[in-house]
Amino acid sequence: MSELLIGVVAFLLTLFVFSYLIGDNPLFRATIYIFVGVSAGYVFALVWQSVLVPHLAQPMLFGTGDEKIRAYFALFLVILLLMKAIPPLSKLGTPSVALMVGVGAAIAIVGAVQGTIFPQTLSAINTFDFQSGNPQGASGGIQFLESILMLIGTISTLVYFQFTAKRGDDGKNHRNIITNILAIVGKVFIAITFGVLFAGVFSAALTALIERLDFLFTFIFS
Repeated sequence: MSELLIGVVAFLLTLFVFSYLIGDNPLFRATIYIFVGVSAGYVFALVWQSVLVPHLAQPMLFGTGDEKIRAYFALFLVILLLMKAIPPLSKLGTPSVALMVGVGAAIAIVGAVQGTIFPQTLSAINTFDFQSGNPQGASGGIQFLESILMLIGTISTLVYFQFTAKRGDDGKNHRNIITNILAIVGKVFIAITFGVLFAGVFSAALTALIERLDFLFTFIFS
């Protein structure tokens, strides 16, 4: 009975979402509100179990002296951050926001350098390592072409985001012909990348749509 009830609710919610195809309506809005509420409740439960209890409540009650100091300091910053919701006291939350922005920026920069720039550079360099293949054979030729394409794509994309230029006699900024050509090639690589990303997003959305349609047909005819 419980499985049947869950199936009926899921079936109705799916229909309510698809009802947006005929226009905005109360059923669709009610379904969105349910999804938002469930998501907010899930996030709160996850934060409570994974962050607040183990990293705040337990150290404050059962932790060592250093752990209690860190926990109370974190609680103080949280209280200051909540002051942002009160206009007369909003300035009190500035230190917490500044700390969050600074830490977030540092993590983002380190993540970009270690997770993107260095691996991308090493990948572009390693593509010219032909020791694992036969550079005289077909595989070596294909690998060499892939290496050249990756190198051209990396350099041209970086040049596309290079905005410095020499100011001419007419008062306008001019880049040399080689830089312009590389920027155009980089623009092509960027467009291809965005196209691939869009295709991936569209494929994921289409997969979700097929799964929902399959659920509807299975629930109706089973």
